[in-house]
Amino acid sequence: MTVKESKERIKAAIKNTGIKLESRKIVINLSPADTKKEGSIYDLPMAVGILMSNEYLKSQTLENTVFIGELSLDGKINKVNGVFPITLEASKLGINRIILPKENAKEAAIVNNIEVIGVSNLKEVIGYLNQEIEIAKETIDLKNIFEKREMYSMDFSSVKGQRSVKRALEVAAAGGHNCLLIRKPRFTEKL
Repeated sequence: MTVKESKERIKAAIKNTGIKLESRKIVINLSPADTKKEGSIYDLPMAVGILMSNEYLKSQTLENTVFIGELSLDGKINKVNGVFPITLEASKLGINRIILPKENAKEAAIVNNIEVIGVSNLKEVIGYLNQEIEIAKETIDLKNIFEKREMYSMDFSSVKGQRSVKRALEVAAAGGHNCLLIRKPRFTEKL
């Protein structure tokens, strides 16, 4: 994704929330330059920065808040990858609130000691930050999740040997990947 595409998407998302920005050049500093930054995960924080600098956001209590999210042209905030490690690191750094796509909120809520706010669109973010609307903090009951036991009709308990095959299937299942096993038949019959 190019910077130009990201810039146009952010401008369109802001415009489609009903806010008319002044026609002037906007410069966003993403320092330090030696830190790798890629993808559209920075769309929401850049939009919030633009809105704050143009005084569309009244909230000045954004200290210790992280924003994550990809914006679509209509202002919808799309799901992004890597939310759990970002939230975990934010918690370690003393960040106490994270605002991110609603689809990622449960994943981020696994981390303790951080307030997770799931949002659907940029208009919702503006309303929340301007204290015009209230959004409930996302919570998750880890104890309940880990206590669930699902019964499956098949498992590996009756498979003897085949350690490498079982390991490959476990890794594929854990990662949600497909797996295809192919081997030559042991015995071939002549017809």
